[in-house]
Amino acid sequence: MFMLMESLRSALESIAAHAFRSALTTLGIAIGASSVVAVIALMQGMQTSITTERDELGGNNLSVRAKAPVDFQAALAGDIPRLTPADLELLVERVDGIESITPLAALGGGFEEIRAGSRVAFGSLFGTTHSYQDVYDSFPAVGRFLSPADELRRRLVCVLGDGIRQALGLPEDPVGAFVQIGGEWVKVVGVMEPRGSFFGLSQDDYALIPYSTLRRISGAPEEIGLAIELAVASGVDRDAVAYRIRGLLRLAHGLAPGEEDDFEVESSERMGEAFERIGTVLTIVVAGVVGISLLVGGIGIMNIMLVSVTERTREIGTLKALGATRRQILLQFLTEAAALSVLGGVIGLAVGYGAGATISALLPDFPAAVVPLWGVALAVGFSALVGIVFGIMPAYKAADLHPIEALRYE
Repeated sequence: MFMLMESLRSALESIAAHAFRSALTTLGIAIGASSVVAVIALMQGMQTSITTERDELGGNNLSVRAKAPVDFQAALAGDIPRLTPADLELLVERVDGIESITPLAALGGGFEEIRAGSRVAFGSLFGTTHSYQDVYDSFPAVGRFLSPADELRRRLVCVLGDGIRQALGLPEDPVGAFVQIGGEWVKVVGVMEPRGSFFGLSQDDYALIPYSTLRRISGAPEEIGLAIELAVASGVDRDAVAYRIRGLLRLAHGLAPGEEDDFEVESSERMGEAFERIGTVLTIVVAGVVGISLLVGGIGIMNIMLVSVTERTREIGTLKALGATRRQILLQFLTEAAALSVLGGVIGLAVGYGAGATISALLPDFPAAVVPLWGVALAVGFSALVGIVFGIMPAYKAADLHPIEALRYE
């Protein structure tokens, strides 16, 4: 321990004696470490935001959607997998353990023009039922939601997202106002609670109308894209419910054993985990690419340490003549290289977090940067490792010097 402390003291004295050169040496490590930390901070911020969104949606929800067609020619011919109202009725009647269930239907891509006077807004238009608010745990901030009577009588009523309300220039309480959707005048009965933005995309640019009304005004009900959203009751095995749904829909769609499903049953948790896996892979790949700059910084340290060994040849000879062992000389130069690297890593950690926080603040609605403990350990630890690895050659060169030849060095 004494030997290590003495080597560290000597290393810090040497770094301080050549402050400008040491600063330039640590610059490469600091740039590399800051780049890695900034990337990790941004990617972890995204993953944290995705996890939060998933938790808000609810961990016991299931989403049943038609699978996207893989045969382009069949899609052009109109052979596109779809879920039907009969599928919805089948799940309602035959699947136990469902707390609430609702269709979520859209015309085309679900993107519609909505008018109020001379103002025009564009947003998602969905047909749904009164159970929507229970499935998504989302409720009106103003007015009321769609009622079973609205669905039964196919009323021309709607509930707006707050983004659409603002885009149309409607008052905070627009209940009773009329907007034009799909060529029909529809009465506003409520405005949903604001959900904010996600990665710069507003989650409030939508309008909801009764599912039966959407089928009425579409003119071609068979062209409506239908998804089924449901919440599993507390205490019920979600995977068992998903298995039951899959079996019923395969039977209803006439799929033979071994034939691929033409639908997907996904949980909000599984979708969140998929995003997290993608984020983790991107973090590793990008951080690995950026980490190459740390290797460049390591080469700089090796170059400077070789110069230092040459400059201090007589000093090394004197130390050996006074009884310093090969191990002590080796440890001294390795400690100096590691100290330079760790110093660069710590500086890079602070700069990288600051850069990540600045970038996330400048990008609209981007999640706040987050640096996990493993990111801190990676930045500092890898920097120290780079210093040790690239300091070995200069340290061995110093340790192998013959004391008499070193004393004769001019």
